[in-house]
Amino acid sequence: MHLLALSGSLRAGSFNTSALRALQKLAPGGVAVEFYEGIGALPHFNPDVEMSALPESVADLRWQVAAADGVVIACPEYAHGIPGAFKNALDWLVGCENFPGKPVMLINTAPRASHAQAQLAEILKTMSARMVPEAGVTVDLREADAMSTLQAGLAAFVDACRQAAGMALG
Repeated sequence: MHLLALSGSLRAGSFNTSALRALQKLAPGGVAVEFYEGIGALPHFNPDVEMSALPESVADLRWQVAAADGVVIACPEYAHGIPGAFKNALDWLVGCENFPGKPVMLINTAPRASHAQAQLAEILKTMSARMVPEAGVTVDLREADAMSTLQAGLAAFVDACRQAAGMALG
């Protein structure tokens, strides 16, 4: 199983990126978590460009989403919303024909932040993502139980992705 990890933060020391990197190490056998590095390199979304030849970075993002069995997102909250660079990435995915129905797991690394998570869930619902609420976790990486919380969320997500794949095949 192949999962794609998207961080909504461009900050080098991001807790969101750290949580996704931790999932790479916590993944059970047969599950690969690939971290997408190109959020900050995407051009500004432009519907006119989307109707012509896609920029290589956008085509690559869409290809990686299409190839994934599920998408894991960890996104910070800035000024009660999601960061502009991450919203830009989501805008490029709206026209991705492989995104609707894609299982999505949300990770929140700021227990007091709720506005961005609600905003993100609404955007993803509008994009027809298959949200997996039982896999969603809020975790403070500085707490002792953080890794077990992430591992439990990942296990629930892997199960949901397997079920989704079984439904697609059967």
